[in-house]
Amino acid sequence: MKRLLYLAAAALMLLGCSNDRSHMLKVYNWADYIDEELIGEFETWYEEQTGESVTVVYQTFDINETMLSKIELGHEDYDLACPSDYIIERMLKNDLLLPIQRDFGDTPDYIGNVAPYITDVFSSIGGDSVDANDYAVGYMWGTTGLLYNPKYVNPEHVQSWDVLRNPDYAGKILVKDAFRDVYTSLLVSFSMDEIERGEKDLQKIGFDVSEESIALVEEYIRSFKDGVAGWEADFGKDQMTKELAWLNFSWSGDAQWAIDEAAAIGVELDYAIPQTGSTVWFDGWVIPKYARNPKAASYFINFLCMPENAIRNMDYIGYVSTVGGAEVLEAMSDPESYEPVDASYFFGPQADSVCLNPVMYPDKMVIDRCGMMHDSGTEDLLKMWSRVKGDSASAWTYTLICLVFAALITAVICKYARKARRKKKYARRRKK
Repeated sequence: MKRLLYLAAAALMLLGCSNDRSHMLKVYNWADYIDEELIGEFETWYEEQTGESVTVVYQTFDINETMLSKIELGHEDYDLACPSDYIIERMLKNDLLLPIQRDFGDTPDYIGNVAPYITDVFSSIGGDSVDANDYAVGYMWGTTGLLYNPKYVNPEHVQSWDVLRNPDYAGKILVKDAFRDVYTSLLVSFSMDEIERGEKDLQKIGFDVSEESIALVEEYIRSFKDGVAGWEADFGKDQMTKELAWLNFSWSGDAQWAIDEAAAIGVELDYAIPQTGSTVWFDGWVIPKYARNPKAASYFINFLCMPENAIRNMDYIGYVSTVGGAEVLEAMSDPESYEPVDASYFFGPQADSVCLNPVMYPDKMVIDRCGMMHDSGTEDLLKMWSRVKGDSASAWTYTLICLVFAALITAVICKYARKARRKKKYARRRKK
């Protein structure tokens, strides 16, 4: 309903002031990727800070390429978009971004709350020629790993990607339909010995799209693809909570969502990053080249980097904000639920032994074996992915499709129940 109101407001504003965009902010974000109450609160806050009114027109996309196409080919005048790391890299290379304004007058610069670990990573996105931090601000981040059901899957097995080839789990495996995530994660794992010997750079593995490396990964995927019940973009976490699947090549944010949902119905799920290595990923806010209100866009980014708003977003969507600092650390610490981890890479040296959720904040030792995805070899990787998936449909796949359709109504109900639970969680946190 709220989204419909935003679209209605957009239509009215476009009709009434098609040539004046100084009071409209067009935001293009992933679906279900913000606490939508923050949108209206930003409008009030912006007027308080600047004396100017603004109406946010909020639209969503489901894949990076849809967003990029609208901007690069359609020249859409979005003021803000939230692409993933390798797309930020591509947009920088193709001159599709405007610099973020950091002069907020009397308003504090909350963008400075972004963890140094994230800004260091973003520095590498633009290569030697440009600092991506001038054009992008981290929003959410996480890892790629294995969501699993310990009732059916031996926890020792998920310490290696070889678990995907274990015949005991055939037909109960789901894999993200994300060719770059799968390719880079596996290639990091295959290269770990050379990385440890200093022969390869962990953070540059994603640039390796040689014929030999693509063939190596393709052969490995083919070795387990007959046991894959489905290649999924979003339904995997729901299938895991219902115990229709036991093992999911997943993103940490989806994994945390599934773990929380499963716990509410008495199902135990867990998440692991193989010891042989994987990937970290990042989504960030950028101001596209054809934006018409970069001022309000910069203020919106600044607003979301306020610690209290970052915490609200984490509570609401289940992903991990790039914002660090003492306030976030205190809010996320939970000695009653978690064992200490070394999160000094994110929160600073004082956080070398803090009780955080390891799905959301992996130990430094885990992060040190995770590489980055890069905008490289897209066409060749897509061809490989198509070859692998082209003949992979099986009886398991068709059964799973039927189960997915049967579960749609339940999923919608669960979605609204989840939002209600997250609001209660946030309310409880504010009372502390």
